[in-house]
Amino acid sequence: MKKLKDRWGIDSNWQLFIIFLVFAITGSTAAKLASPFVNLLGIYQETSHWAIYWFARIFLIFPIYQVLLVFFGWIFGQFQFFWAFEKKMLSRLGLAKVFKA
Repeated sequence: MKKLKDRWGIDSNWQLFIIFLVFAITGSTAAKLASPFVNLLGIYQETSHWAIYWFARIFLIFPIYQVLLVFFGWIFGQFQFFWAFEKKMLSRLGLAKVFKA
């Protein structure tokens, strides 16, 4: 854990616990919220081809996850960490121009 704390610039085990908790809550919530959004698009698991349904659901999980990660990070007092994490992740995906002013 020391290596991870050093890599992320974290001082305490408590902060590391909070960060792991935020990742867990965000992932679960994003997966849960994707289903109603897919249904809003008129894509239902029962009536659509499985590949279309799951592609749409996974495609929607990504932006939902990004927003929720910063939101839950803010709620748990780790906004700075998750905002920096978000910028780094999106820049690796080639979306760095979104953050340049």
